[in-house]
Amino acid sequence: MSSYIDIKFLNLLSTRLPKFKRKSDNLFNFRCPHCGDSQKSASKARGFVYRKKNDMFFKCHNCGVGQTLGNLIKFLDPNMHKEYIFERFKQGKTNEEKPEFDFTPSKELKNRNRYDKALDELQRFDELVQTHPAKQFVYKRLIPKGHWDKFFLCPNFYEWTNSIIPNKFPDLKHDHPRVVIPFYDRAGNFFAFQGRAFGKEQPKYITIKFDETKQKIYGLDRIDLNKPVMITEGPIDSLFLDNALALAGADAVVNIQHEQCTMVFDNEPRNKEIVNRMEKAVDKKFNVAVWPESLKHKDINDMIIAGKTSAQIQSLIYRSTYCGLEAHQHINNWKRI
Repeated sequence: MSSYIDIKFLNLLSTRLPKFKRKSDNLFNFRCPHCGDSQKSASKARGFVYRKKNDMFFKCHNCGVGQTLGNLIKFLDPNMHKEYIFERFKQGKTNEEKPEFDFTPSKELKNRNRYDKALDELQRFDELVQTHPAKQFVYKRLIPKGHWDKFFLCPNFYEWTNSIIPNKFPDLKHDHPRVVIPFYDRAGNFFAFQGRAFGKEQPKYITIKFDETKQKIYGLDRIDLNKPVMITEGPIDSLFLDNALALAGADAVVNIQHEQCTMVFDNEPRNKEIVNRMEKAVDKKFNVAVWPESLKHKDINDMIIAGKTSAQIQSLIYRSTYCGLEAHQHINNWKRI
């Protein structure tokens, strides 16, 4: 059971560990968080977590730092370390330090409970009656029924947001309903949400983050880091692809090995901002999908509505994915369409 706990918490940390890879059942490799591994080469990864008898240890073959997995977790996230020690203590691991029991709820825990409680005030789309007018949102966009529980109906978006972040919207005069899409981190903690307009309200998307330590990335709670990762612009598009994330902000930092990821931008060759983001992604060593000239649909959801299946779209993405100089060449051709 302790092996399960060790690997569970190592996976929770994985998005903060550049070039994280699982080499075997009990061997993990990533760039050392102590020394940074190498200032000259971004490809070097000389930090390892390995099992010895019944425990796991960290060792960097660059700076020489060696420590238990528990101390590595403590170095990176003291709050997570307390949870780690507590879980090991529950399983009877007496060779680890006992947890400090503090029955005064931390500020972080209080806030998380308050945020979850606010979300509980809303109705999930899978709970709405079939004839509810808002249900047209998932029907018209052909969102798979298995994902309906990821959307919430918020009748008064500004007022509800103010219950989470006081005075975020001082003027409630133009308050209106929106679809709320919650964002969860790797540990399943609710840290942000996106409000999507039903009608012509502007802006169409409002993304609000109440934990400033997190990146605006959707789908972290569902991603498998042992598989290739697709990264779309919008949360809804990501739900039609296998193992996909979505960036809700152009400035979001993806702490996953870039060569493992394929960036899938909207099909808008005349949009200079998208073109610039594609080119920057290539420079950062991401794989990038460059849509063929024959494709006329703006995004993945539009392709689904037009009759394409998820499998067909994924196949098209695989055939249209490039990296390095080849990617730049295809982007140059694509932006002239």
